[in-house]
Amino acid sequence: MNDADEHDTDAHGHSAHGADGRGAGENGSNDSGRDTGRRRFRLPRRGSRGTDRRGRSRFGRGRVIAALAVIVACLLAFHSAVPNAVGRFGSLLETFLPWLGLAVPVLLTAALLRRSVTALIALLLPAAAWLGLFGALLLPPPGGPAGIVAVQHNVSDVNADPAGTARALLRVRPDLVALEEVTPSALPAYRKALGRDMPHHAVVGTVGLWSRHPLKDVRPVDIKPREIGPGWNRGMRATVLTPRAEVAVHVAHLPSVRIGGSGFSSAWRDESARLLGAALAAEQPSRLILLGDLNGTVDDRGLDPVLAHVGVAGPGFAFSWPASFPLARIDQILARSAKVTHVRSLPATGSDHLPIVARITL
Repeated sequence: MNDADEHDTDAHGHSAHGADGRGAGENGSNDSGRDTGRRRFRLPRRGSRGTDRRGRSRFGRGRVIAALAVIVACLLAFHSAVPNAVGRFGSLLETFLPWLGLAVPVLLTAALLRRSVTALIALLLPAAAWLGLFGALLLPPPGGPAGIVAVQHNVSDVNADPAGTARALLRVRPDLVALEEVTPSALPAYRKALGRDMPHHAVVGTVGLWSRHPLKDVRPVDIKPREIGPGWNRGMRATVLTPRAEVAVHVAHLPSVRIGGSGFSSAWRDESARLLGAALAAEQPSRLILLGDLNGTVDDRGLDPVLAHVGVAGPGFAFSWPASFPLARIDQILARSAKVTHVRSLPATGSDHLPIVARITL
C-alpha cells in the first residue's frame, strides 16, 4: 500500500479513528451523548397551551392564592359577622379594617408570578369589597362654604410643650378646638395660647372646648364605667352660639383599649360608648357635633351606640394614632343634622396622637 492509499484509508475509513477513540469523541456520537446528558437536567418546556411542569393550565394553578383572595373579600364584606365572643376579635379586625386592602397588591404579585388566571379573577372580589367600604374616602372634598372648622386633639397628659401644641392647632384657623388629657398643670398654657383667638372656653375634668363663638349650657356628661372610681370626668357638652344657629357640642374621651394575651380588651370603652350614645339621644337640639378621642374607629361595632345618633365624616382617612406611625383614626369629628365634609390629620405635636381637623357644613 502506497502513501496515497494509506492517506485515503485514514481519511475515509472509520476503523482508524474508531480505534483511537478521539475522532468519534470530537465529531461523532459521543458528543451527542454528552449533549443528551446535559439536556436531561434542563427544565421541561411549557406546553403550547401555557401548562406548567405539572401540566396545569393558567386556570388550574394559583388556587391557594385565589382562596386567600376570597377569604380577604369575606373579611371585608362580612366583618360584622366575625364574632366578638372570644378575645373580641371582631372589634380588633374592624379597628384596622382598611389595612386589609394591602393584601390585594401582595396577592396580585403572587398571581402574576404564578401566571394564574383563576387567582387574578378571584382578586376582583377583595378589590371590589375594599372600594365599596373605603373608596369614597379617596374622593376629593366637595367645595362650598366651610361653615365651621373644628379641631380635635388628644394632647397627652405628658405633653412637654402645651403652648407649642396650641399654636400648632391655631394655624388652621379653627372655630372650635376640643382637647383631651388636659392636666391642671398644662391648662394655663392652653388658656393663654388659645384664648387670644378663641376667647370662649370650658373645661370639665380632663376635657375642654375652646370656641370663637359664645358658649352656654355647659355641663358635664357622665360616661364613666361602673368599675372606674370617682374623679374620672371625661365628658362634657355645651351649646355654641354660631352666627347661623345654636349647635350642641359634645367633647368625650372614652376609656382606652388594650391588646394582650387575652385578645382585644374594650369592655370599659364599650360601656362608656353606650352612656355617650344615651346622652346624644337625649339632646333636644337636632343639630349636634361630637368631638373626641373615642378610642375606636367608625368601623368598630363597639361604637355603634354612638354612631346611631351621628353621621360619619366625609372624604379622608385622617389616621391619628399612633403619631409616630398612624394606623387608625380613633379621634373623631362627627355630626348630626350637619355634614362633616372633609377630615384630615395635622402634623405631629408633643402628643402620641395626631390632631385632626374637619369642615362642617351646618
